[in-house]
Amino acid sequence: MHVFEEFQEGVRIAWDALRANKLRSGLTTFGVVIGIVTVALMATALEELDRAFHDAISFLGTDVLYIDQREWFIDSDQKWDAVQKRPKITLAQARALENELGMVRGVAPVVNYSVDSVRRGDRSSSLITIIGTTEQFLITGGHTLAAGRFMTKAEAEGSRDICVIGSEIAEQLFPGESPLGQALRLNEQSSFTIIGVFAKRGTAFGQMSLDNQVIVPVGRLIRGFTWAPNCTIEVKVGDNAHVDTVREEVRGLMRKIRRIAPGRPDDFAINQQDQLLGQFGKVSAVIATCGFFITGLSLFVGGIGIMNIMFVSVAERTREIGLRKALGARRRTILLQFLLEAAGICLCGGVLALGFTAAAIAFARQFVPAATLSLSVVILALGVAATTGIVSGFLPAWRASRLSPMEALRQE
Repeated sequence: MHVFEEFQEGVRIAWDALRANKLRSGLTTFGVVIGIVTVALMATALEELDRAFHDAISFLGTDVLYIDQREWFIDSDQKWDAVQKRPKITLAQARALENELGMVRGVAPVVNYSVDSVRRGDRSSSLITIIGTTEQFLITGGHTLAAGRFMTKAEAEGSRDICVIGSEIAEQLFPGESPLGQALRLNEQSSFTIIGVFAKRGTAFGQMSLDNQVIVPVGRLIRGFTWAPNCTIEVKVGDNAHVDTVREEVRGLMRKIRRIAPGRPDDFAINQQDQLLGQFGKVSAVIATCGFFITGLSLFVGGIGIMNIMFVSVAERTREIGLRKALGARRRTILLQFLLEAAGICLCGGVLALGFTAAAIAFARQFVPAATLSLSVVILALGVAATTGIVSGFLPAWRASRLSPMEALRQE
């Protein structure tokens, strides 16, 4: 008998055995159902968390380098104290890097300044971030304009009283009308003419709005708001394949610009999106390990139940096993039969568990609209169910396959 024919016969016999013991098989699946539901929900939650995080940091860009005074992640108080003593990155250094850097899509200095509110007549918008930059920020920042235009190079170098606003500010201060050409007061003395409105971008990490920003020429921000700012330099590489090369070029140029002696460590940091992804990967790995350990306990309990039922099934069908072996059935045929029976019980539990999971996710969509039961989670759940059945049923199946035909036939 070929292996495929043995498999077909094993499936038929296993199915007949499950049909003959519907109540016992059904009760046995409940232990597995709980474990598979937990696995599916945990995997769905991790997928949603991963998607939400990638959406939250997508505004950073995969091919953008951020040259700053400090690293985004500092792992010790001692290093933090050393970083705090580093000299600021100045606008002059940012301009020197732009002049010397090779083939990149854009280089923009960025200075952030927070104000409590901005005004237009008797209307105001609170918790505003003013960003001083140049015309290349439209490239490095990945913004899209919904209306108007961005600042030109001449306007940036001339430190004109112009600004581009986020969609949230436009909605709050100019409801039902175009903000283009209108005046926006950023403090009691400064009035800026609006030349553009950014398209809506949403929030970063679910809290920090990306639509309550006002973009002005960096020279104008320094002259009117902060005299000695610390700049961040954004470098848009334009090609992910060249990011590492450009990173090394930037590092060498910044050491030269900041006059760092050979052998001394860098007194600046080059950050990029991959650092956030690395930190998130560590956190999600811990969450996944803890979560799947807990679900593993549920599956272990369910697996013990499957193993117990399969031992009972082997004991009840000892004479049948002896008769089949006496008629020429091989050990692997008997082994396959009982493994398929155990896997079948667990797969039935897996299908039932996916139904419960789908219902739970449908309910969760009221709070998390993007939640969905993906194909990868379905495959994972069914794979775990089948694996649980095979592992749990292996010992009883092995015992059945090793029975002596003569001793089995003497069993009452």
